[in-house]
Amino acid sequence: MQKPQIQQNQIYHIYNRGVNREPIFFKEKNWDYFLYKTFQYFRSPYAEILAYCLMPNHYHLLVNVLCQDFGIKVILPFSTAYTKAINNQEHRVGPIFQGSYKFKQITTSEELVYVSRYIHLNPVKAGLVRSPKDWAYSSYLDYIGERTGDNLKKDLVLDNFAEIENYRDFVENSN
Repeated sequence: MQKPQIQQNQIYHIYNRGVNREPIFFKEKNWDYFLYKTFQYFRSPYAEILAYCLMPNHYHLLVNVLCQDFGIKVILPFSTAYTKAINNQEHRVGPIFQGSYKFKQITTSEELVYVSRYIHLNPVKAGLVRSPKDWAYSSYLDYIGERTGDNLKKDLVLDNFAEIENYRDFVENSN
């Protein structure tokens, strides 16, 4: 049976973790480099980043895929570039990520907002911070207007809420 492929003009939750659940970030600058590479590869005309969260040993991306052959055009070169840079920095060889990336297609607006909340709450659920706004390596601060970046396509999520405060309540007051 053939593995399903990512399709053009669809939204996906894309994620992967380190080999043996080990860290994928070794120095502080690695977090920023990962985001730099993310926005370098996941950009128009290939994709749009809707939300993200980097964790010590894994990452989550909410992505609007705009091109065909997304895996070959975006994911493979992105993963390869990050792995090569880390292997060079750490004087190591081999993969950083545990196998191929995983993905789940988002098919409804309700699913879209719930997945964005899940992504933004990841560091809270892991016990790394008390509030999602305390985690610098997610898009949550951009969503609630406490940080500005031109690289995110937030409107697909935020258009489901009357005001940004409604999104903040949806995320921070969930059970």
